[in-house]
Amino acid sequence: MAVHATDPLSRAGVISHLRHQPTVELVDRIGDDPPPPPLPGRPAATSQDRVAVMLVDRLDDPAGTELRRLARSTEQRVVLIASELREPELLAVVEYGVRAILWRHQATPQKLLRAVHSAARGEGELPPDLINRLMTQLGRLRLSALDGSPSPAGAHVPTLGMAPREVDVVRLIAEGMDTKQISEKLAYSERTVKNVLHALMTRLQLQNRAHAVAYALREGYI
Repeated sequence: MAVHATDPLSRAGVISHLRHQPTVELVDRIGDDPPPPPLPGRPAATSQDRVAVMLVDRLDDPAGTELRRLARSTEQRVVLIASELREPELLAVVEYGVRAILWRHQATPQKLLRAVHSAARGEGELPPDLINRLMTQLGRLRLSALDGSPSPAGAHVPTLGMAPREVDVVRLIAEGMDTKQISEKLAYSERTVKNVLHALMTRLQLQNRAHAVAYALREGYI
């Protein structure tokens, strides 16, 4: 596994917790170099075993970009340790495919090791308060999708990257469809399609539909 952090001291602290754990093998950075040979008596790690731990205070734009890069890698699973996550950031983190989240003030060596093992097995782990918040957000998203209303004040739309239905809409734009064709394809109203595009372009400061397509291509969404 590899450890990523916004400052060297935090990274050193996480590494010190995990360095002597017999079930964990640390590497400098997953994906940059071939995996090291296994230690004596330990089976070689497979790509499914690899875990990246990322430690942040809050998910600002640089941290979000790095997290998205890590989470999109097919060679690793991500554990996020954060001091705080606002509601839009929480949904974005889940959409990126982060396997486990720990609050920084609760990240004891035992909890960190358990989260790493859970992620390596492909399982998820969230603090109870985050599970409640996530369920609330998903319920709001479902209601919004059903009635075609725009998301209020961006309260439950990710500020980093694109939501799944935004990707669906932009992908169809890239295929040359207009608003009416997109609404028919996705079973949305035309108003909903326009609301999705307006929210996306406002949030990410995109100039037009072509700009939205270019952004989605550059970031690997389509």
